[in-house]
Amino acid sequence: MFDTMTITKAFGALCGALLVLLLGGWAAEGLYNVDTHGEDHVSGYRVVIPDASDVVEAEAEPEVPFEEVFAAADAIAGERLWRQCSSCHALNAGQNGVGPYLVGVVGRDIAAAEGFDFSDALASLDGVWEPERLSGFLENPRTWAPGTAMSYGGMDDIADRANLIAYLATQQ
Repeated sequence: MFDTMTITKAFGALCGALLVLLLGGWAAEGLYNVDTHGEDHVSGYRVVIPDASDVVEAEAEPEVPFEEVFAAADAIAGERLWRQCSSCHALNAGQNGVGPYLVGVVGRDIAAAEGFDFSDALASLDGVWEPERLSGFLENPRTWAPGTAMSYGGMDDIADRANLIAYLATQQ
């Protein structure tokens, strides 16, 4: 079945593979192991951490009110941001998806999209979707309306929120 030469080649290949494995392990341990090897120090880079007295606190930038950002918002830029929303929402009245339709949402009563079953968190809220409220909701839906079914993680950039809301305001 197997001759001596075939068995010798197979044994040589196995020994070669084990040698490569052992050498690779030795090289990796030398690169990544930080054992002290019985010495009183660890080799590596020293990172200097400044004392609290050395740290100069950066002045926080004053937060620009949303009304000012919204006044300068760009609806065309908001249309590009709409693509994120379009996977769950539609801009056709009455066409609900995972989320309610958003045509006419700016100025509409909260939880008032016809034919959509809103979560109790939104259904219990009074008022209308003013741009400031929409901004707060889009920044972090779960914080603004705890218990909401909207799984979106939020939009941190205030200018992006203003642009998106400006786009939605054009969709009446």
